Amino acid sequence: MNRSKYSFRIITFSLLLVLVLGIFSVRLYGLQIREGGENVANATDTFTYWTRVTAARGEILDRNGNILIANRASYNIILFYDVLFSSDDPNESLRQLTNLCRESGMEIIDHFPVTMQKPYEYTTDQFSSAWNGYFRTFLNERDWDTDISAPQLVRRLRERYHLPDTWTEEEIRTVISVRYELELRFCTNLPTYELVNDIDAEALASLMELNVPGVGVTTSTVREYHTDYAAHILGYVGKMNAEEWEYYKDYDYEMDAEVGQAGLEEAFELQLHGTDGLRETVITQDGKIVEEHYIKEPVAGNNVELSIDINLQRVAEDELEKLILDLRENGIGAKQAGLDAEGGAVVAMSVKTGEVLACASYPTYDLSRFFEDYNEIRSQKFAPLYNRALTATYPPGSIFKMVTTVAALNNNIVSPDFKVKDEGIYMRFADVGYLPRCMLWTTAKATHGVLDVRQALEVSCNYFFYELGWLTGIDLIDQTAKEFGLGEHTGIELPESVGRRANPEVKDALYQGDYSVWYGGDLVQAAIGQSEHRFTPMQLCSYTATLANRGTRYQATFLRRVLSADYEELIYQKQPTILSQFEINDEAYSAYMDGMRMSAKTGTASTIFFDYPIAVCAKTGTAEHGSNGSDNGSFVLFAPADDPQIAIMIYVEKGAQGGNLGKIAKAMLDYYFSESGDLDTVPNEYRTN
Repeated sequence: MNRSKYSFRIITFSLLLVLVLGIFSVRLYGLQIREGGENVANATDTFTYWTRVTAARGEILDRNGNILIANRASYNIILFYDVLFSSDDPNESLRQLTNLCRESGMEIIDHFPVTMQKPYEYTTDQFSSAWNGYFRTFLNERDWDTDISAPQLVRRLRERYHLPDTWTEEEIRTVISVRYELELRFCTNLPTYELVNDIDAEALASLMELNVPGVGVTTSTVREYHTDYAAHILGYVGKMNAEEWEYYKDYDYEMDAEVGQAGLEEAFELQLHGTDGLRETVITQDGKIVEEHYIKEPVAGNNVELSIDINLQRVAEDELEKLILDLRENGIGAKQAGLDAEGGAVVAMSVKTGEVLACASYPTYDLSRFFEDYNEIRSQKFAPLYNRALTATYPPGSIFKMVTTVAALNNNIVSPDFKVKDEGIYMRFADVGYLPRCMLWTTAKATHGVLDVRQALEVSCNYFFYELGWLTGIDLIDQTAKEFGLGEHTGIELPESVGRRANPEVKDALYQGDYSVWYGGDLVQAAIGQSEHRFTPMQLCSYTATLANRGTRYQATFLRRVLSADYEELIYQKQPTILSQFEINDEAYSAYMDGMRMSAKTGTASTIFFDYPIAVCAKTGTAEHGSNGSDNGSFVLFAPADDPQIAIMIYVEKGAQGGNLGKIAKAMLDYYFSESGDLDTVPNEYRTN
């Protein structure tokens, strides 16, 4: 019996000893891991941290090597948990630190999914699935119900962190978010917490003056713009949203990575984005760095060389702005049409490759201040953020008449010697009261007399093309327009509108009842570039280049080549890509080439180009648009006439008439054919040094 009692006591004592040791082990684990260092605290009171090192983003250059977007160094503030919470009053240190950040306009990085103000509500819909997963892990690690309400969670964390009642609600909520970020590192593989990023030396100095224990500094890079031009196509970067993360996570992106949000920054994101590194830092309890080295070195992104010539882009933007502002002040002609001019676009393209040499939209904005001035930009007249070159669709007007010419002559509807007598008023539909007129008759009660197709293009006679369109029919006109890429994607890397071609199917889809019926009047209006035709300036420039190429249509592109971060290796060279090709017979080719040449020498474009030293082929257009005010103006050109290299398209909303727009084209050609603007529009084979 005594032996049994003794055995029982031994067993009981042993169990108690195991229980006590277990409690101490759990407590020790909590002190070292959950409440101690972010990763590991060793026996010598040093702590090891892993910090992600953001890789530099690749640079964006123009075709001549001019840097358009590069990087500048910036400072980031990180927090070392162990050092901070070894100090006397870590909460007060965090309060002072975050207050100074807010007062200085620094944005504190916050993934705590609760609103900043009462009544507290969850904001999980604003974060990616990964961040929401981390939040659930945070709750599970503390055995808290994942259905806990937002106000209850804030109250519980406020108690857990012992935050004083004397603090403001904003201070309490901010410090909770910082402590949440720090604790999150214990139950995840996230790197060291970054409190604020991209601060300058002055802001850094003010934060460091607080002498808050556990504050560290890392360096990274942010985007810096080296040009005031091309805002609509270059784009910008920003933090990923939840939807973007679901895509980029398959490319091993970090959740808080910055990615291209618009323009070419977005289009070439995978080329520009580098691979982040990982740095290991060992520090003492008082914050002294004992050892620091890379576990994984960052790899900078590749550099992207665009097809754009930034100096030609500058000429295009400056001349477009100059012309529109002049129209608004002075108008044009006796009636001062164009006083209500709004926006416009210019596109220039290499005829032989499809490379876009310039792509301008007006009004524009300062890309370097996009985020600071966003609300102001949005409130300005004429929508500065609207990329008219790629997304606006317009009736082309008379610049479409080369389509009707090719449709008729390529299909042997008429011969090259076919003539029409302009009688001013087109009487074919007189019985139904529809009497379209030649523009010359409308403005001067005069006619062009007897014309062939070349002469009709020279003077842009609507009457001639009414009849030619009637004889040709909408099916052939529509098919030819499609062959030229009108109403089709150009292949450009940025989002673009497709537009539409005028035909019975399109009209039926747009309207209902009697308004959807296709009439003969629709046909003759379509033949002169009116009716339901709606095309982008990019499409119209591609069409112009296809005219110059006698039916060969190249993919439009902003990309020239991709180079390694050190510029030593060619990663990718863009080759000209043919999107479509159709045969234009000799009669049709000769007709529009001669007609456009005559337009520049003696016709509607001759005011600007009659004595230009380089032979050009041009066509003007004046387009009705269905709203009040002046007509739209359109203009296309390619040059030199005998060996086309560059195609230019210009469009101005309520620009009155197309001939005036030739001023912009002339300035661009002056640069292009000058010594400083001598462009190699056919890519050379890349040569390494």
